[in-house]
Amino acid sequence: MTDRLYYTDPYLRAFDATITRVCRRDDRLVLTLDRTAFYPASGGQPFDTGRLGPFRVVDVIDEDDGSISHVVDDATSVSPAIEAGPDVAPGVSPAIEAGPDVAPGVSPAIEAGPDVAPGFSPAIEAGPDVAQGFSPAIEAGPDVAQGFSPAIEPGDAVHGEIDWPRRFDHMQQHSGQHVLSAAFDKLFGVRTVSFHLGGTVSTIDLAREMSLTEIAAAEAEANRIVWEDRPVAIRFVDAEEAARLPLRKEPARGGTLRLVDVEGFDLSACGGTHVARTGGIGVIAVASWERFKGGQRIEFLCGGRALIGYRTLRDAMTASGRLLSALPEELPGAIERMQADAREQRRSLVAMQGELARYRAEELAAGAERVRLKPAATSDEVRPTADATSAEVASGFSRTCDAKLVLRALDADANGLKTLAASIAAKPGYLVVLVSTSTPALVVIARSADVTLSAQRLLAALIAQFGGRGGGRPEMAQGGGLAASADAILAAVRAAL
Repeated sequence: MTDRLYYTDPYLRAFDATITRVCRRDDRLVLTLDRTAFYPASGGQPFDTGRLGPFRVVDVIDEDDGSISHVVDDATSVSPAIEAGPDVAPGVSPAIEAGPDVAPGVSPAIEAGPDVAPGFSPAIEAGPDVAQGFSPAIEAGPDVAQGFSPAIEPGDAVHGEIDWPRRFDHMQQHSGQHVLSAAFDKLFGVRTVSFHLGGTVSTIDLAREMSLTEIAAAEAEANRIVWEDRPVAIRFVDAEEAARLPLRKEPARGGTLRLVDVEGFDLSACGGTHVARTGGIGVIAVASWERFKGGQRIEFLCGGRALIGYRTLRDAMTASGRLLSALPEELPGAIERMQADAREQRRSLVAMQGELARYRAEELAAGAERVRLKPAATSDEVRPTADATSAEVASGFSRTCDAKLVLRALDADANGLKTLAASIAAKPGYLVVLVSTSTPALVVIARSADVTLSAQRLLAALIAQFGGRGGGRPEMAQGGGLAASADAILAAVRAAL
């Protein structure tokens, strides 16, 4: 069982403890202490970071046996047994005074031979597995990083320091959540279903949807409590006493409970870290809201995060106002006018593109060549003749008929090709095959209603030859990804026809 110092003093930044257990988990060194100020991930609040002796704490875990495990990155550590001055390299004794030609922290009394680096003792012969400059006399076990002290073990004393900016940020957000959730509960009887304290924003999930007016009212009430700077007290009660108290929500567990009491406003069971007075929260700002699982998710910022959010919004508004030549309060109207102008320009553009397509279609239709085709074998009313070859049937042709063929390569996208092909095929007697000049190529095939060739079957034959994919109907088909030049595809079509 680890004594949790943060339970009674969340402002404690440094502490001393005794190591009770040392082990490895997933290639990380894990230390268990008799007491700790490090908060483990729990109740929607992330874990603390900081340092334990020479080690950087990268995770803190609340174990089932009541102990707290500190996962440390021992690759960033130095030996705690040697205290180095500011001019001494980590892991090198500062007790030896070096001359001007000797590297700091290395004995100048030993004269090195020509094969020994200046400032290092030639008297100590290191084995192949010992890093240069480290003593080979200390044999490290398999759980100790090479070159680092293997001396850490249960019973050792260790000094811990919390990453205070991270801790205080979490205190502001968690205390702010208690006050905001209590405001929704007191004003509208809406309970908080869950809470998440994220890296940049925090959220609460409410049991029902709230109107904008209700959200604004709860936000205002929460900030009233913040600015009144009410005391936030911590106390411990048993389950029997807790049952008699007006807790905002029923505790999730029994036994001794830790209560967080915002004077005259909220009383909740909670194991997290909190500010001593509501003024420490600074401000509570609702950033956004959305429907979520039949209720509503509220995203909020407190204290320092609210300031960062304000600065981000201020800079974005200032830049937007400069671009649109509008004051911040004029931006919505300016954007609305700009959107209306853009919609009108799009309508005009579409109309002009349609007109241009009609002119282009007329030009292409005028340049069509008359060819004799074989009608589609796939048509319900036209079946293959007895003298049709298997290749002809596979291509979708079996009997002859005349058509005006438009066979062209164009610099256009799929929509442009389709629009042109449809415009030409609206006239009687046309077969249109348009190919993009891009690679891989796009192909659109269309026919007039009185031409019985299957565009779908012709496209399938091209895809079988050049790859790609596509589909459509007998009247019109389109495909893409054909791995060939436009000239090669057009030549294949002409050969088939």
